[in-house]
Amino acid sequence: MVETKPSLLCLENVHTHIDQHHILQGVSMDVAAGGATILLGRNGAGKSTTLKSVMGLLPVSQGRIFFNGQAIEASKPYEIARMGMGFVPEDKAVLSTLTVAENFRLSMFRENEKTHKKLAEVLDLFPALKKFWKRQAGLLSGGQRQMLAIARVLVCEHTLLLIDEPSKGLAPIVVDQLAESLIQIKDKTKVILVEQNFRLAQQVGSDCFILDDGRVAFNGPMDELAKDKIMMKKYLGI
Repeated sequence: MVETKPSLLCLENVHTHIDQHHILQGVSMDVAAGGATILLGRNGAGKSTTLKSVMGLLPVSQGRIFFNGQAIEASKPYEIARMGMGFVPEDKAVLSTLTVAENFRLSMFRENEKTHKKLAEVLDLFPALKKFWKRQAGLLSGGQRQMLAIARVLVCEHTLLLIDEPSKGLAPIVVDQLAESLIQIKDKTKVILVEQNFRLAQQVGSDCFILDDGRVAFNGPMDELAKDKIMMKKYLGI
């Protein structure tokens, strides 16, 4: 008998509209705790909309979303964050006029021995941020800003981390560094990652969903998908 992991996040027939556009058209997903799950698909398939719907940043027009067994489709983003979910948008969201240190301080709900210990662990994952501790975030490179955006969320000790296209616009060597950090992160925190870079997705993820025109077209192990050349060509153009 195959052992199944308990569900951490469950989407049931989720529909989301943006203005008059019907973006998600009945998305259902069951995401287990542990490791990293990748959301794949062409541009406009609904990947980012899925993350924003889960995080409460876009209203769900139909369907249910459960996080740790609790319905969250009507919850506000700050309520979902307090439940243990973090979100890193694709635009490298940092406070550009503040220093790296100030970005971290504003991300902490409170400063105490526990949060300082967590901060030290996060900085071990992203050692470059120590070097630029007093530098304005807006003066960092694109890769450094992306690392800061992820690190700011990690200090809050979430049980689920949603990350939207972290490798976008980054040089290959920076993508490799990012992959190493994400591999370490997923050992302690469940990650759901939207990613166009299939090499990075393979390095980090164990299982995946492919979205196509607002619907789930595939769900299974990354290794299984990589062997299916027809599926790869049809839905990813690879």
